[in-house]
Amino acid sequence: MHGRLDGRVAVVTGAGTGIGAGIARRFAREGARVVVAERNTETGTRTVAEVEALGAEALFVATDVTVRDQAVGCIEAAVGHYGGVDILVNNAWGGGRIGRIEWKTDELLQHGLDMAYYAAFWTMTAALPHMRARGGGSIINVCSLNGVNAHMYTLEYNAGKEALRTLTRTAAVEWGPHQIRCNVICPAARSDAFLAFAAANPEQAAHAEANNVMGRMGDPEEDIGGVALFLASDDARYVNGNTIFADGGGHVNGVSWRPNLPEEPPVR
Repeated sequence: MHGRLDGRVAVVTGAGTGIGAGIARRFAREGARVVVAERNTETGTRTVAEVEALGAEALFVATDVTVRDQAVGCIEAAVGHYGGVDILVNNAWGGGRIGRIEWKTDELLQHGLDMAYYAAFWTMTAALPHMRARGGGSIINVCSLNGVNAHMYTLEYNAGKEALRTLTRTAAVEWGPHQIRCNVICPAARSDAFLAFAAANPEQAAHAEANNVMGRMGDPEEDIGGVALFLASDDARYVNGNTIFADGGGHVNGVSWRPNLPEEPPVR
């Protein structure tokens, strides 16, 4: 039996942990050669080992996606090592901070745009000529219900992810004639980011999970990775410009999100 991604090259940013690592493993199980673009060498090489243990090929590329040369560099590394790029997953995130709008700084807002919007813009435009040369490709951008529903206290994250959704839809229209499909996943998963939030806000995290329509947060590999696999495969060859909510149905009636914060910012 052949995998659904046999012979294809997939670049996954932020693949050292959580959703990115889950997608990398799911792609590997279907025969993809995976480029793990991750800024943390320890977690990135661990994902490579997990992918190789599944019998697939993998390459670690140290990548801070907020640095343009490194974001472009992970695409160049894929082309240099494997000869091209067929699938790009922009998943990397880090550095947001819970806080009221009036507490936010220019630096935080810029970081939100750098991590979500500019990083994806750089990798996407770098991948474009190589996907076009191969007759098409699939770009999957990981966004968030936080941005869609404007969840409180995460402005830089919300703004960056919604800017990324706009970029995705625009690219879907402009690049569709080249058979390059661009889609969004808005996940709800027990990722490392969720677990870190749960450690700092246990009551809010437990409430969010308990009130999910399906009563749980998703598994990064089985639940979110499965949706990414669909979008990357030929099964989704006519799916373009969509946002798929892989959240157990939590988006239908909204998700309660109201962390307890003081009126004044904490002293740092």
